[in-house]
Amino acid sequence: MTITSRSTAWHWKPALPLPNPSFKTEQEIWIKKVSPRPMPKGADQFVPKLKTIFAGERVPPALIWLAEVESGFDARARSPAGAVGMFQLMPATAKDLGLSLWPRDQRKQMDPAARASARYLRQLHEQFGDWRLAVAAYNSGPGNVSRLLKRYQTTSYERIAPHLPAETQMYVPKVEATILHREGLQLEKLKTPSA
Repeated sequence: MTITSRSTAWHWKPALPLPNPSFKTEQEIWIKKVSPRPMPKGADQFVPKLKTIFAGERVPPALIWLAEVESGFDARARSPAGAVGMFQLMPATAKDLGLSLWPRDQRKQMDPAARASARYLRQLHEQFGDWRLAVAAYNSGPGNVSRLLKRYQTTSYERIAPHLPAETQMYVPKVEATILHREGLQLEKLKTPSA
């Protein structure tokens, strides 16, 4: 008796990556995560001064909450990538904005770092005409945002959000949720102070 076995070829196929969550989903997640958070320790002493600085640079004062997301208002914060200070400015960006890195690193000094960050946000808003895009560019760089807007032929943050680096996909809704929690304002509806 002959037993014949039929061999079946089994091929492993890698699973397709899951699509990135939509911007709306990211927003909902961050609103739930941020809403119970208390004010960072010591933030109440910085907030009034920072708001004055941002308004003086013609940037919505509510954007000072970017410092909560970046560093928890810690002027000594340092990222593994080399960003430093309350607003986590990279060395090249800080130099472009006129900050000195030596002998004293002005990224660690609240006033100059806040002024530089506000100027940078204003420049980004002037370039992109949208606060979500400006915040995305603050995190991932204006070149990255520009390339994606051109590639997808859009001016919409929501349209490019799934194609941004994962960190930025989470960063923008986190900043937005923080501003909503602290000020009751929506990022895309922030008004630029007049000169």
